[in-house]
Amino acid sequence: MKNSSLKNLVELYHENRLSHAYLIETNDVEKCFKELKEVIKEIFCLDCFTEKCEKCNICNLIDQNYLPSFKVIEAIDSTIKKEQILDLKKTFSSMPTYTKENIYVIKETLKLTSSSANTMLKFLEEPEEHIIGFFITNNINNVLPTIKSRCETLKVYYNLDDNLENIYENTKLNDVINYLNNIEENKSIIENKEMLLKYNDREDIKEIFSLILFIYEDILNYGEINGINFKNKLNYKNILDRIELTTRIIEDLNYNANIELLLDRFVIELGE
Repeated sequence: MKNSSLKNLVELYHENRLSHAYLIETNDVEKCFKELKEVIKEIFCLDCFTEKCEKCNICNLIDQNYLPSFKVIEAIDSTIKKEQILDLKKTFSSMPTYTKENIYVIKETLKLTSSSANTMLKFLEEPEEHIIGFFITNNINNVLPTIKSRCETLKVYYNLDDNLENIYENTKLNDVINYLNNIEENKSIIENKEMLLKYNDREDIKEIFSLILFIYEDILNYGEINGINFKNKLNYKNILDRIELTTRIIEDLNYNANIELLLDRFVIELGE
């Protein structure tokens, strides 16, 4: 099921009320991108859209990245280059052939370099009617104000687990709550690190940081979670920064980064 904020884009499109550019803040870039692609399929579909559409070839072309009017810009060697934006502008300089609009998606907007961001800005300053853009980020506060001001903003957040009961029954949850309470009150690297190092399996540590992410998201969405003592000390930006930091730690755990160094980094950056 698509996030309601994304699903609403289809209705706006059919009502001719879709903006020329959207800045989407999310706590799960990959999941958001996947659901956004489904929205774009529905917008482009030449027939009655279904999730397994077989009546037109548009959805298949989008999945295979072969549709000329749909472009995804991703980082190359950790950054999005100026040349990638110039290529996008060149590709979209003419009207689309197979669809009514050209649509582009900038994944992980914060990976735009200064030169690519400036080139992108020129692309946004004079929007053309047949071009729609989506920028995805996990921290809207770090997006260039000049880009942010030219986009309509959407917030797309996900629960890590649709079955919240399973999360509250997780045997590690109490340790995670104690860890967070201690780390927010006393940001001592060694003392706090020892609380988690009894879990020596990488998958355990990933699960722990997934629980941390869930806790911060719950505080963001509902303002509370049982057992947490520090929630009243955090403002909206504090919580978003913690969500963004935790997401980066989880990503680094997927790349076999040193666990002890990541735990140190988490405490240091959280303290900043």
